Amino acid sequence: MNSIKLFCPATVANICCGFDVLGLCLSTIGDEMIIHKTQEKGVRITKITGDDLPFETERNVAGVAALALLKEIKTDFGFDIEIHKKIKAGSGIGSSAASASGAVFGINELLGKPFSRKELVQFAMKGEALASGSEHADNVAPALLGGFTLVRGYNPLDVIRIESPSELYATVIHPQIELKTSEMRVVLKPEISLKSAISQWGNLGGLIAGLYTEDYDLIQRSLHDEIIEPLRSPFIPNFDLIKKAALENGALGCGISGSGPSIFTLNKGIETAKNVAFVMNELFYKTDIPFEIHVSKIDPQGIQIINQEN
Repeated sequence: MNSIKLFCPATVANICCGFDVLGLCLSTIGDEMIIHKTQEKGVRITKITGDDLPFETERNVAGVAALALLKEIKTDFGFDIEIHKKIKAGSGIGSSAASASGAVFGINELLGKPFSRKELVQFAMKGEALASGSEHADNVAPALLGGFTLVRGYNPLDVIRIESPSELYATVIHPQIELKTSEMRVVLKPEISLKSAISQWGNLGGLIAGLYTEDYDLIQRSLHDEIIEPLRSPFIPNFDLIKKAALENGALGCGISGSGPSIFTLNKGIETAKNVAFVMNELFYKTDIPFEIHVSKIDPQGIQIINQEN
């Protein structure tokens, strides 16, 4: 195989009580990436559409992730990468993760799959570090593995994939303003109260149990964040109004996707997800801020091959 074209899905991370450890994969929005094997060694970013991103390999998240993988395996050829962005940078739905994950997945395929999807997470995290200032896996893991993923720990990296309940749908509204992950981390407090920590642990445990048992009532009771959301939500226009309306119209829970500005809900059934999308649209249409709304099944596969050529 000399060339591969990929769909690199958007993701939702943090998921209320799962800050920095829990993410999910979306099916209806994602980037496309084309990677060509070349005679010249190294990695080159040759084309970018849809966003103004650096072409320099060491300054591009896809390039950095690809270089991390190639440090572990020697080749006598190189790779050219085309990136076609559909996920805007700073959107809160895993733009950098899609690029980093797509690069390592595609190169791994062209190399004959020396690494498993789970092993690729560690390389994709290097790209995330360039984007946000820290290596985190809560977006790249669901992008690569699909479904929900729980990052149990980083020393060593321990990622658990969780199958999504069959009737679970996500609704995501993306106000088209940019909130950089690195800047949104600055507003966080380094210490929290024991009372808040205990509440968060209980909710995270409840959410994981609810996903495994397809207990939608338990999922609903557990989708609560009293630590991160109060600090970040003031930066997101209409967050409180959107959340209140979504919950009143049947959403199981509502929270900040990643570091924002996107807001997500989890819903039981496609009709509820669409109804929540309609309500979100009605509320945000009254503002002067452009926005997009996505309704999506939780994608079970992660990155997908669109086409490949010998």
